[in-house]
Amino acid sequence: MRKKMKRYFRLYRVLISQFFKVIMQSKVDFLMGLLGFFFTQIMGIAFLYLVFQQIPSLSGWTLEQLIFIYGFAQIPRGIDHLFTDNIWLVAWRLVINGDFDRYMLRPMNVFFQVISEKLQPDAIGELLIGTILVVRGIANGTAQMDAVHVVFFIISIFAGAVIYTSIKLFFASIAFWTKTSGPFLQVAYEMADFAKYPTEIYAKAIRFIITWVIPFAFVAYLPASYFLGVRGTFGFGQGAQIVGTECLIAAIFWTVAYALFNKGLQIYESAGN
Repeated sequence: MRKKMKRYFRLYRVLISQFFKVIMQSKVDFLMGLLGFFFTQIMGIAFLYLVFQQIPSLSGWTLEQLIFIYGFAQIPRGIDHLFTDNIWLVAWRLVINGDFDRYMLRPMNVFFQVISEKLQPDAIGELLIGTILVVRGIANGTAQMDAVHVVFFIISIFAGAVIYTSIKLFFASIAFWTKTSGPFLQVAYEMADFAKYPTEIYAKAIRFIITWVIPFAFVAYLPASYFLGVRGTFGFGQGAQIVGTECLIAAIFWTVAYALFNKGLQIYESAGN
């Protein structure tokens, strides 16, 4: 098992280095994409400021608290975006075009092959903005961060990234039956934007969906509310309760998504070209 892990780490390093050689052939395009995504994150923050010029308090939440939640939401999303962005191509074109064949022919784990083909440099914008906003919230006293909070923070960030990846993998895997599942994945993934804000501002049906059906509330609002010292929706307030539930949801969703992906591999038929 240890030798196998070392082999995969070595292969990942080689494959990613080749990917960077490709994208650096067009440095201007790379930098424009990076700056464009960074600008998108800035616009999200600017939107919050514009809202609070008209509404000083949103369901009892202050601007500083919402900025912290927004920043917290970007970190697990950025990790997922950085390492597993290639899953989108499974949903949109790899299956329907028959390009998925190359993964089936290699003597390696298929999921590993999919995610190791590329890193998404655009994710640096999400990670940088998220980190800056979280540090800002801690520095100005908006959020609490002692040794226990740090441990829960790290666990929550990685559990949140697993939830993002699991949801993406689940909907992408539907393509093995429908040939393309990009629209389904797009709709599901965009629901993550709801979790950048307190769920109390939404109708009960939406709150239930983004908490228990497509649980993006557990990657942003609910854990962030713990660090803000605020009891969130459904009575969650204790760090162990929130993060423990988040880890359980991450484990369940990953198990289901990966099982569906493997089932899809068994019925995959090349679409040809």
